[in-house]
Amino acid sequence: MTNRYPAVAYSITIRAEYPNRPGMLGKIASAVGKMGGDIGGIDIVDSTRQRIVRDITINARDVAHGQEIAARVRVLRGVKVLNVSDPTFLMHLRGKIEVHPKVSVMTRNEMSWAYLPGPLRVAQAIYEDPQLAWRFTSKANSVAVVTDGSAVLGLGNIGPAAAMPVMEGKAMLFREMGGVNAWPLCLATQDVDEIVDTVKRIAPTFGGINLEDISAPRCFLIEERLQEELDIPVMHDDQHCAAVVVLAGLYNSMKVVDKRLEDLKVVICGAGAAGVGTGRLLMEAGVRQIIGYDVEGTLHRGLNLESNVGKKWFAEKTNPSDFRGDLRGCLEGADVFIGLSGANVLTPEHLKVMNRDAIVFALANPDPEISPEEAAPYVRIMATGRSDYPNQVNNALCFPGFFRGLLDTRARRVNTEMKMAAARAIADAVPSGQLNEEYIMPSIFDGNVARSVAREVASAAHRTGVARRLRRGRVQDAPNQASGS
Repeated sequence: MTNRYPAVAYSITIRAEYPNRPGMLGKIASAVGKMGGDIGGIDIVDSTRQRIVRDITINARDVAHGQEIAARVRVLRGVKVLNVSDPTFLMHLRGKIEVHPKVSVMTRNEMSWAYLPGPLRVAQAIYEDPQLAWRFTSKANSVAVVTDGSAVLGLGNIGPAAAMPVMEGKAMLFREMGGVNAWPLCLATQDVDEIVDTVKRIAPTFGGINLEDISAPRCFLIEERLQEELDIPVMHDDQHCAAVVVLAGLYNSMKVVDKRLEDLKVVICGAGAAGVGTGRLLMEAGVRQIIGYDVEGTLHRGLNLESNVGKKWFAEKTNPSDFRGDLRGCLEGADVFIGLSGANVLTPEHLKVMNRDAIVFALANPDPEISPEEAAPYVRIMATGRSDYPNQVNNALCFPGFFRGLLDTRARRVNTEMKMAAARAIADAVPSGQLNEEYIMPSIFDGNVARSVAREVASAAHRTGVARRLRRGRVQDAPNQASGS
């Protein structure tokens, strides 16, 4: 689908050569502007008294729009287009991640300590006491990012190889924001048993498992089985991190509109992994009235949803009045709309029937359920999943710090208390004196967010008895006393 406005994700860089005289750059800029492009950067590559070469980076609406802009610049008199490149593809050349050793191996002694025969002593020690793997290997700071490529955001079932660029990006954020080493593992199977078996076989290498972009309802079954069968934490990002950041946004929204979670009517559009995870966490947080909506329409107790455990949960546990009408009917008197579905699901007519001070989280990406421009006259608070609008609800606010806290405590599993604590930490990262309709979410580049989330998750791990590493650094191996999941 074509974006309504230019976006960085569809930028192009035109390398143009033209006479070095006043007005020529303006001529190019004017042509780009008339084509609807947005110039994001201009850099000089080479310059003489007669000629100048510049790289002009332009945000476009989509790939075709970028090609149209480049074609328009090519026909400008006196301008020679030397090259047109795509910054996004350039960033991905030969991948975005690589391995770096933590120690140098420059001498014979260092070779003996690092490779052979030194590591044999360490291996023997771990064989005799397997818990030493947490101390003497990279396990203590490593997470596997596991996908089968069946539910990649905005693309759907594209398979393991095509999922790699997204998983590499996830691994980068783990490292940059949480100091966690993350390894993309894209599996060439979409069979539940095979995925579970594969993850169990590679689990000794890692301190935690991050499931990613696995379609519902298989994702629920895979996560549940791995949680039961592994002694390290397993979390499906699309379910739980999405829920955490949504709850964080609602915590701050409540302060702005002066309402309580307990009094809200919330409509969740999209009953996939993110929708189910969000619905469950909001109920834990105190929201009493939730209605789920998906391709079947309003989810109610009269539907046969046995084949989809997520939608079945919505039908049985939410919609207390058993409403069976359309989306507009769901939204009558609603305080909050949470979109985790697809583009253009909402119209202004839907928003007109919502309660005063309506809150809309239109989180479909890259194109939200309704554009902020269309929603503005009818809502008090508007949030999207995009970085080019205020109030970006982004999972990156959660997972780096969340896994940092899990690893620091050597937690056995993830539980509800941790998720609630993470949501509070994210919400509290917005200073109360600066909180307003367009600032309910902190910046994903605020390094304090990951640190705060890690600290609060670690504290929750200790409170709930799932931490193996005590606050003073000692290790315990007592049976799991955790509550919640």
